[in-house]
Formats: sequence, C-alpha cells, structure tokens
Amino acid sequence: MATPSLTAAPPAPALEARPHLDKKASPFTLVVFFAVLAMGLLFTAYSLMHDMHELGATLTTWTPFLLLGVALLIALGFEFVNGFHDTANAVATVIYTHSLPPHFAVVWSGLFNFLGVLLSSGAVAFGIIALLPVELILQVGSSAGFAMIFALLIAAILWNLGTWWLGLPASSSHTLIGSIIGVGVANALMHGRDGTSGVDWSQATKVGYALLFSPLIGFAFAALLLLALRLFVKNRALYQAPKGNTPPPWWIRGMLIVTCTGVSFAHGSNDGQKGMGLIMLILVGTLPMAYALNRTMPADQALQFAAVAEVTQQALVKNAPQPAPADPRAVLSDYVRSKEATPQLVPALAALTGHIGEEVKGYGSLAKVPAEAMGNVRNDMYLSSETIRLMDKNQVGHFDADTRGKLQLFKQQIDNATRFIPLWVKIAVAIALGLGTMVGWKRIVVTVGEKIGKTHLTYAQGASAETVAMLTIGAADLFGLPVSTTHVLSSGVAGTMVANGGGLQMQTIRNLLMAWVLTLPAAILLSGSLYWLFTQLF
Repeated sequence: MATPSLTAAPPAPALEARPHLDKKASPFTLVVFFAVLAMGLLFTAYSLMHDMHELGATLTTWTPFLLLGVALLIALGFEFVNGFHDTANAVATVIYTHSLPPHFAVVWSGLFNFLGVLLSSGAVAFGIIALLPVELILQVGSSAGFAMIFALLIAAILWNLGTWWLGLPASSSHTLIGSIIGVGVANALMHGRDGTSGVDWSQATKVGYALLFSPLIGFAFAALLLLALRLFVKNRALYQAPKGNTPPPWWIRGMLIVTCTGVSFAHGSNDGQKGMGLIMLILVGTLPMAYALNRTMPADQALQFAAVAEVTQQALVKNAPQPAPADPRAVLSDYVRSKEATPQLVPALAALTGHIGEEVKGYGSLAKVPAEAMGNVRNDMYLSSETIRLMDKNQVGHFDADTRGKLQLFKQQIDNATRFIPLWVKIAVAIALGLGTMVGWKRIVVTVGEKIGKTHLTYAQGASAETVAMLTIGAADLFGLPVSTTHVLSSGVAGTMVANGGGLQMQTIRNLLMAWVLTLPAAILLSGSLYWLFTQLF
C-alpha cells in the first residue's frame, strides 16, 4: 500500500541526490532480527522465573503471570513503536547527506539506542511515574491499577502508530505525558472530584516546559550553529546539496556520524527510561514480593536506614503541633492528593516515619521482609517520600535547616529502597527499542529529509541539527527531564533551512504543528476514555 501523501512532492534538485531507501532487507538480516527478538522474550521470561525461584515462592495461581505477560508485551510494544517512530530522526541526516548507507545507519542507530538504555540513570523513569495519580500507584496491583497501565500504554501506541502511518514526526514523549494526564483526569472525575485534582500539575508543568522549549532550542541553536559555520568555514561544498551519492568531506562525515551516534545514544538513555518506569510499576503491582523493594540493599545499609528514620521521627515530633492521628496514612494520602496541609500532617508523617523505621529494623534487611508485607512496606515508603517532596516544594512545616536535612536524607534512603531497575528490565527495553529502530523508519526519514525544507539537506545543515539535538537531549537526561527527539531534531532541521535561505515547505510545517498541538488533547481524550472503559470491564 502506498504511503499517504501529506505534502507536495519535493523539488527536482532534492530528487537528484535522494538516497536509495527501497532496498529490501536480506534473509540473513531477518533471521538475526527475529532471533534477537526471541532471545529477548525468552530472557525476560527466564529472569522473572529466576527471581521468583530465588524467593522460594509457591505459585497458587497463574493469573498474576498472565496479567504480567500481557502488560509487559504492551509496555515493550510501546518502546518498539517508539524506536521506529522517534529514532528515524537520528538517522535522517546521515542518510540524506550520504554519510552512511541507509540500512547500515539504521542498524548502527539501533545499537547505540540499545547501549543508551543500558547505561541510563533512571531519573527520567521515576520523573514520569511522579505524574501518575498517587492513589493509583498505591493500588497498582488492583483492577484500577491495571486499567491505568493498559489505558495509557494502548493510547500512546495507537497515537504513535497513527502519526507514523501519516509520516508525521510526532513525539512519543508528548504522547505518553498526555496519556498519563488523561488517566489522572478520568480517575478524578470518576471519583466525583474536580478533574484538575487528578494530576500533579507542578510536575506536569515542569515536563511541559521541557517539551515546549526543547524544539525552540533546537530551531534557534541549529540555525545559529549553521550561521557560525558559514562565518568560520568557507568550504562552499558544505552548504550545497550533495551531488549524486557523493559522501561529504571526511571531517564533516565524521561529525555527522558522531552526532547521529550521540543522538541515538541520548534517545535510548532518555526515551528508554519511560518504558522502564512503567514496567517497574507493572512488576510492583503483579509481583510485589520480588520487586516492591530493592532486596539487594546490604543489611548494614538497612540498619542505617532505620537509624535515619528514628532521628527524622524525633525531629518531626518536636515540630508537631498535636498528637499523631489514628490513621496517619489517610492524612498523608489526602495531602498528596489535595496538596492542602492540615495541622495533622506533620504528626502523621512523624508516626509513619517511625513505623517504617521500626519495620525495617525488625526485619534486619529488606531481603527479609515477608512476601505478604512487601507491598504495604513499599506503599508506606512511597507515600512518605511523596509527602516530603511536596512539603519541601510548598514550604510546608517551616522546619529549621537541621530538620529539613534529616527529611531529605530520609527521603534519599526511601528512594534507594524503592527506586531501582533490575538489569533484565533494562535489557528487555533496550532490545525492544533497538529492534524498533530497524523497522518502519523510512516514513519519518523521508519527512525529515525531504519535506521540511524546499531544498535538499546539506552537509552543514545535517551536522548542525544533529549536534544541537545530541547536546539538548543529553542535557535533559542529566536533569531527569523527558524531551522529544522528534521535536528537537525536526525543528533543528527547520532552523537550518531558514538560516541557509532554502525556505520551508509550509504544508509540512503546518502538519507538524498540527500534530504537535493535537497530540496532547488527543492522548488525554483517548487514554481517559480507555481508562473508563477498562475500569468497567475489569
């Protein structure tokens, strides 16, 4: 079936230097692809069974594993679609400047996506989770929790596939954020609350600024970098379309390959974490006995955790205006949901902090926490961590510097116990994202390479756009912010087209802007509707 046409055919000069994109993959390549896919799935299944065997857990029902299998396939499917949707941007410049052959470029990009996921920090993963409604995170193993996971992932996959089919470089990050917001709004409305109360808007705003400003940064800085190159590097060939399939000069070719590699690595490091965070939620909900707490934490570190909890509780008690309430969890849950502090908040936090410390001290280490208690201990820790984060942000409590320091140290200990990603999860996501890179890349590559500007992409334009994209995405990863590879790179290409005087194909730009504007409301509506449907079905 022919690819739907969104823009007018590119000008004749662009077609003269057009790379050959229609070469079919060899049988050997297909065999390797499916072999790696099969090994990834088998490795995931083996790792799960190994972790359960290490616990000595006795299976009484296969239901959790069936739910887990479906949820994991959907989560890995999201990363697979993310791979061929987003990473095509990384290879478009090296393909259209003839720096690398198309299929080699795609495999090369997939390899560095894989490495980027493996070496990622995890900060973005848990930043994404912080957007989800706390009450659903605390009951992630319930029917509502599974409805949340299924709704947001399926909504994101559907929108990504739709925009990919139209050849639109829409943002997977943008889509996932919209899906999360949709679930939060729907959950609040279904419980008779104001829809805006279902989302941590401060965290959403922080993410929104990253998604809003990153394409502006890509456009402006790529244009400025190209102008700087024109000022200092006088080689005219760099600013002209390639002649036939002629590769660029060796040094600009090296820069293009290095920056393509960097964008691929940064994309894996940033975007791969989104899937990892959601997979950890799935694991905590289905198999809390194995994944609710970091069982690899040494026993001496657990004892230190208990000591920090004790001194933190004492500091909070000194600042508590009244005795602890009968149900401290309910007080903290209400605060995290409403962000409205009450006089009971500090004593409730003190009581739960002391309870957590006593539990960890009593068990001796996290590895010795009984399977049936894992989920509850983790929920207490997560609730305390979120409360401390919000209190610090909203300046609640008016604590002195010593108390604030103890609270932050206690939060750090909690995060070490709950925010961890097993190696096999990273490997599974890395395989899904890396293999996804090698499928379906042509549609987005053609849009970026041919349909943004009126002239063929030049060597200097490709290098400028890739360099800015690599640095922007890498910086966002350091700060734990999700940004869109698609937005940064396609806007960078547009910036270089303007700076080079080639002009833009406005029909494509309008379509890109329309996709950028519609992604958030479409994802919100789609995921919210799916969440309502799944809660009725489950």
